Amino acid sequence: MTEEAKSSEPQTRPAVSVVGPGDGETIVLGTTRMRVLEDGSHTGHRLAIAESVLAPHTQGPPQHRHARHDEGFYILSGTVRFTVGDEDHDAAAGTLVMVPPGTPHTFANPTDQPAVMLSTFTPDLYVQYFRDLQEILADGRPLTPQANIDAMGRYATEPATDLD
Repeated sequence: MTEEAKSSEPQTRPAVSVVGPGDGETIVLGTTRMRVLEDGSHTGHRLAIAESVLAPHTQGPPQHRHARHDEGFYILSGTVRFTVGDEDHDAAAGTLVMVPPGTPHTFANPTDQPAVMLSTFTPDLYVQYFRDLQEILADGRPLTPQANIDAMGRYATEPATDLD
């Protein structure tokens, strides 16, 4: 085949994904509302992105470690407290926090104002964890510490129990 013939063949490209302000999958977990903007289905599962709104005085998950994915948090508004091991970091709007695999971490909103953050998961492994938690609550089951640990374990994540 000539170069001219090759260049005239239609090229297959992935479709562009556009998620508008009212679009995306909503996951509600207690006082946290998450909007999944990209679940990995448009990125070959390399990246997932979610926007989360943490109500005032929202406690986050137990401190935990991810074995297979990086997690990033960009604070859009408010302040989010990140605990990494035994160190606290108060992240105000405009702050980026990147958590590599194996690093113990958690977050919370200890303030009187809502906090909004954009989270990335590379690869997209962890989005299904949030769906699993929502399913537990939708089924009327309590979100016990053990149910949370069981869900984490399905996605290469474990509690950082050595920090208790």
